[in-house]
Amino acid sequence: MGHLALSGPEGDSKWYVREGRRKDLKAVLALVRELAAYERAAHEVSLTLSQLEKDAEAGCFAWTVAEERATGQIIGMVLHHGRYSTWKGKTWYVEDLVVTEAWRGQGVGKALFAAVAQRAWAEEAQRLEWQVLDWNEPAIGFYRHLEASLDGSWLNGRLTREALKNHPLRTISQP
Repeated sequence: MGHLALSGPEGDSKWYVREGRRKDLKAVLALVRELAAYERAAHEVSLTLSQLEKDAEAGCFAWTVAEERATGQIIGMVLHHGRYSTWKGKTWYVEDLVVTEAWRGQGVGKALFAAVAQRAWAEEAQRLEWQVLDWNEPAIGFYRHLEASLDGSWLNGRLTREALKNHPLRTISQP
């Protein structure tokens, strides 16, 4: 796709949104770390640039970035990928959407989200999904402003790599 038809509000050309390129992954990882620090979970990021590059090459995810025109600096990103629902079929998932602090409130996040919504539509996804922390009021407000539904009735299940390694069900053989 190259450059998407999304840029700053009303002809503001200070930034634009485009599909991510391999050379952007270092900045993407920095934004992931910025988000993790904001979410009080910086210690949980174990992803390396090497692993991110390897997973990108394998097609595990797509990424879209917002780039400042004057400097070429990546000022925001959204990492997203396909999923499958046994009830709906193809769906699309936003793993993380983050805009660096200095650029928040200037339409960058909205443009990144719009790009992912366009991608989900193009992929014929039956829904676009994401998670938001229940205490992250700015993000909750952002999604509500987009008229998204936020469902508090589901609990997130998770087994970490370490838990999987030691999980007793891993060693049960099939009958």
